[in-house]
Amino acid sequence: MKTTDTLPGHTNTRTRQITLIGLMTAVICILGPLSIPLPFSPVPITLTNLAIFFAIYLLKIKGGTICLLVYLCLGTAGLPVFSSFSGGLGKLAGPTGGYLIGFIFLALIQGFLMKAFPGKNTAAVIGMILGMAVCYLFGTAWLAIQMGLTFPAALSIGVLPYLPGDGVKIIIAAIAGPKLRTAVQRAVHDSI
Repeated sequence: MKTTDTLPGHTNTRTRQITLIGLMTAVICILGPLSIPLPFSPVPITLTNLAIFFAIYLLKIKGGTICLLVYLCLGTAGLPVFSSFSGGLGKLAGPTGGYLIGFIFLALIQGFLMKAFPGKNTAAVIGMILGMAVCYLFGTAWLAIQMGLTFPAALSIGVLPYLPGDGVKIIIAAIAGPKLRTAVQRAVHDSI
């Protein structure tokens, strides 16, 4: 029967996708807590956005966004996967919570542009830049509210010091992301 002939392949594809989502969620959970605090800002330097960039390269918009949402749920539930090995609802409600929520838009924007322009790394780079801009917007607005700052003051402590490092992360992701995606696709193809 034709349905049963195609079912195992379909099941294997779904299993691989679920496995990759779990793997990339684990990568974000490992890299997210690694952070460098800055004395003038409650916003630490983290590798979370770099891990998200790679997740979108590997999983595209749907899988990458699911991966990020699982990460946020784990952190909100109290697992120490947010910066400085913290977790809990208080982290989302705190000064850096807007950046965590902004990561959702980062994933959606990067993923959307990669889907709209498949195979075009320029679209991925533009997606990362626009996604980070929206993430910065959410984070800065929330930081300003939480700390009683003006938007420009929050921008000066929550975004401007991080622009060079985030630029480097985008460059790293733009170079390594397509290679990583190709390597994973080859590994999956070879395992069939």
